[in-house]
Amino acid sequence: MDEVSSFIMPEKTGASVVFPATIEITRSEELLRKMKNDGFKGIGMIHIFMAAYARVLSQYPGLNRFIRGQRLYARNGIEFCMVMKKELKLNAPETVLKLFLKPEDTLESVYHQLKELIAENHAEGDQNSMDSFARLLIHLPRGFLKFAVWLLKFFDYFNLLPRSLTKLSPFHGSMFVTNMGSLGAPAVQHHLYDFGNLPMFVSMGTRRTEYVLNKDGETEKRRLIDFTFMCDERICDGHYYTTAFKKLRRLIENPEELLKPPEMVVEDIR
Repeated sequence: MDEVSSFIMPEKTGASVVFPATIEITRSEELLRKMKNDGFKGIGMIHIFMAAYARVLSQYPGLNRFIRGQRLYARNGIEFCMVMKKELKLNAPETVLKLFLKPEDTLESVYHQLKELIAENHAEGDQNSMDSFARLLIHLPRGFLKFAVWLLKFFDYFNLLPRSLTKLSPFHGSMFVTNMGSLGAPAVQHHLYDFGNLPMFVSMGTRRTEYVLNKDGETEKRRLIDFTFMCDERICDGHYYTTAFKKLRRLIENPEELLKPPEMVVEDIR
C-alpha cells in the first residue's frame, strides 16, 4: 500500500491529514524567561518548537520523507521554511526564510542560527535571493511564465530541480511553519502545496491560560498553545505519526531535554 498510495493519491491535497494538538507550555515559558534573563534576547516558542521538531526528526526520520514522481525519498537534511515580515505593518514587505538544521542541534544552537538568519535578511533590504528569483519570474510575459512554471513542475516531478533552486524555494523542505500566535490569531488549517516536496505545514496559535481540576479536585492554572499539523499521509503510517507527535509533546512540555544534543541519531531505512 505504501508503494501504491502515491498512484492512488497523486497530489498532496488529496492525501492531507490534519492533526490538531493542544500542548501545555508552562515549563517552556519558565525556561524561556530564564534564558531571556541569561541574554537570549527575543527567544520564544518558535525556537522551542523548531528545536523540538528537529529532535523528533533525529529519532523519527520518517516524518522527513517526501514523494516526487510517485516515489518515496528520504531527505538528507532538516529544512524549515517560514514567513518573515520586514516590519509589523499591514503593507510591509515579507519574505520566506529557510533555516537549515542538523539532528544534533540544541535549543541554543537553533536560537543563534535563526537570529543570524533574520539579521542577514534584514540587512539584505527589501528582497533576498528567493525574492529576486520570484521577481524575475513575474516580469515574464504570462505565456512564458506559464511555460516556465510548467517546466519547473516537470523537473520537480522527476526530482531533477537543481539544488540551487530547491535551497531557495519555499515549497521544498521538511516543514513550513507559521506562527499565527505572533499576530494574535489562532492556529489555522493550512493546505499542503502540490508543487514542491513539503510533507508538513504547521500552524502555531496564541498562548492561552486554562484552569482545570486535577485528580485531587484542586484548581490548577495551565498555560497552553494550540497547533495544527497538516501532514502528507503517504510518507508514513498513522502509528508512526502518532508516536512521533507524542515525542514532540513530551519535548515541548519538558524543554530542558533540548538543551543537550540527542544521545543517538536514527537513520532512515530508505
